[in-house]
Amino acid sequence: MRTFKTSGVCSRQIDFEVKDGIIEEVRFVGGCSGNTQGVAALVKGMKVEDAIARLEGIRCGFRSTSCPDQLAQALKSVQ
Repeated sequence: MRTFKTSGVCSRQIDFEVKDGIIEEVRFVGGCSGNTQGVAALVKGMKVEDAIARLEGIRCGFRSTSCPDQLAQALKSVQ
């Protein structure tokens, strides 16, 4: 399990596991529980590069990032 400290969002960190380029598990610490659980469930079993392509650049309101974008940044750290 890897840990990524988030920046600019409500969640404090993302714990995730990738095996052979496939996302096995994602857990957000803090943030909007329903939304982060939904994102985590949707990317489970997805290829890392596909998840990055879908999530990178998503913004939360006026913020320049979001929890999904932060997950993309976390996943880029394992490529």
